[in-house]
This record gives sequence, structure tokens and C-alpha cells, in this order.
Amino acid sequence: MFLSPQLRPLAVLSSLCLLAWGQTAVAGVEVFTIAGEPVVNVPSSAAVVELDAPARLDARLSQDLPADPSRAKQMLQSRMNDPEWQRTLQDYGQLYQGVARAWMLGIERVPAVVVDSQYVVYGEPDISRALEEIKQARGEQP
Repeated sequence: MFLSPQLRPLAVLSSLCLLAWGQTAVAGVEVFTIAGEPVVNVPSSAAVVELDAPARLDARLSQDLPADPSRAKQMLQSRMNDPEWQRTLQDYGQLYQGVARAWMLGIERVPAVVVDSQYVVYGEPDISRALEEIKQARGEQP
């Protein structure tokens, strides 16, 4: 696969994120959703991942690019020379890390609430209710 020099740091960062996350089990609550599927009653300690966030960042970065490929390339290179670009790379890494995590867990639909990388409840936008379902399934007292 060919990657332009500008995208190579992003590919390396994404690969490192996958490797780092792939070797650890996450304890606690993870919530996977998309912008069109809002969730409520999310504990402050929960990790919330919007799976469509990378596409939204892509759209923001390509916003107002001209149709002419050479002018678009120049404009994008100018954006990449901005100090803000490093933060954008970090954002990409974090966003894709969440997408990779959902893939590793086998998330099938959203919203999905995962506890301790072992228990999942699909389709419940009220996270406190989903957590109660998981407690009941584990035989814990409410």
C-alpha cells in the first residue's frame, strides 16, 4: 500500500495505537455510539467512543478544499504546516484507537455498553439502565 509522506505519521500512529490497545484488557465501562445515537446517564468514569468521529474529522479537514486537485493539495499541505496539525494527528490517533477497540471487542451495533471487556448490552441509550442489566446478569445486587 502506498502512503503519501504526509499520511505516513498518521498510519504509524494508528498502528502503534492498535498494538498498545490490543495488549491490554480494559476494566470499567466503555460506551460505543455514533453522533446520531445519543446516550444519556453516562458515568463520568466511562469511556465514550463515537465511532463516526474519524469521518467527521476527515470532513472538517477537507472542508472548503477546491475541486482542482493541485490547488487542494497545496491548501492541505499549508494546513499540515500549521502547528495545529500535530494536535490533529493526536486526535486522529485517539479517534481511531476507539474504532479499533470496538472492532477488537466485536461490537455489532450501537449504542453498545461494555463492562470489563466481558459484558455488553446493545441498543440501550440510557447507560445507567444498561449497567443495571449487566449487574443483574452477573448476579450482583442492585
